[in-house]
Amino acid sequence: MALWDRIKESASTMQQQLEAKKNDLKSGAFRDASMAVCALVAAADGSVDPSERQRVASLITGNDVLRNFPADDLQRRFNEYVDKLTADFAFGKVAVLQEIAKAKKKPAEARAVIQIGIVIGGADGDFDASEQAVVREACFALGLPPHEFDL
Repeated sequence: MALWDRIKESASTMQQQLEAKKNDLKSGAFRDASMAVCALVAAADGSVDPSERQRVASLITGNDVLRNFPADDLQRRFNEYVDKLTADFAFGKVAVLQEIAKAKKKPAEARAVIQIGIVIGGADGDFDASEQAVVREACFALGLPPHEFDL
């Protein structure tokens, strides 16, 4: 199986797993950590151009699991995290990883945050090395082994 096909299949599988847990994923910590990981993946290469910001924002609002939250609230939080990362990536990444770590208390939510990061990263069919690296860092922030997610 080609790498491209494995990436698409993995993102699809992650999305199905998320949808199965949708009713359990309603906390503020999950909401904030999810938006933080989306921003981290979007900014993984060190910058976020307007088209990438828009693409990720539309993926967020179109994600069934995230419909538990108001779309404008998700958008605002995502943009705040992206702004932190684009202002100073290294400093912003520390703040964003701290936000992600708040989901650590509930293992199902922590895993779902990582799955959302993978879904967002793989949505364009190219879950590149920089995106994988930041999702791996999110795993460490949440106390999850990256190999559990093939990272």
